[in-house]
Amino acid sequence: MSYPEVRYRGETGEVSASYRPADTPPELVSPGGTRTHYLATTASTGGEFGLYRVDMPAKAGGPSTHFHRTISETFFVLDGTVRLYDGERWVEAEKGDFLYVPTGGLHAFRNDSDDPASMLLLFAPGAPREEYFEKVSTVAGMTEEERAEFFLKHDTYWTD
Repeated sequence: MSYPEVRYRGETGEVSASYRPADTPPELVSPGGTRTHYLATTASTGGEFGLYRVDMPAKAGGPSTHFHRTISETFFVLDGTVRLYDGERWVEAEKGDFLYVPTGGLHAFRNDSDDPASMLLLFAPGAPREEYFEKVSTVAGMTEEERAEFFLKHDTYWTD
């Protein structure tokens, strides 16, 4: 395996880094209290990846088993206990635990514990997941056709 093709052709480098303090408020707070921080979006990375911090309250639940056709998804637990499904079994993931799900890989996650939990989600290549996070809590009010269109648009395919 080799490095990707050269994308920056300058000779001296440039000032282009982006800093985000830890106390920056989340961009999204769901009706259930989950806070999502947009650390690096598809727009800010030029489509290379998307990185989000998800802070879940106790008993927050989570999505059922699904897969993506265009993106991989990676989970890194920052704090608490998150139940992660790797396509074969559920594991009680704790601080420092990591799960990589390749494109097409079955997965799910939940916070069923009595304590809050926090994790990083990495999508690669980048995809516009912000709209998904912002609207997924409204799918119950959608028609079956609208719901199917929403999940298709956001590369989410349910298995149950």
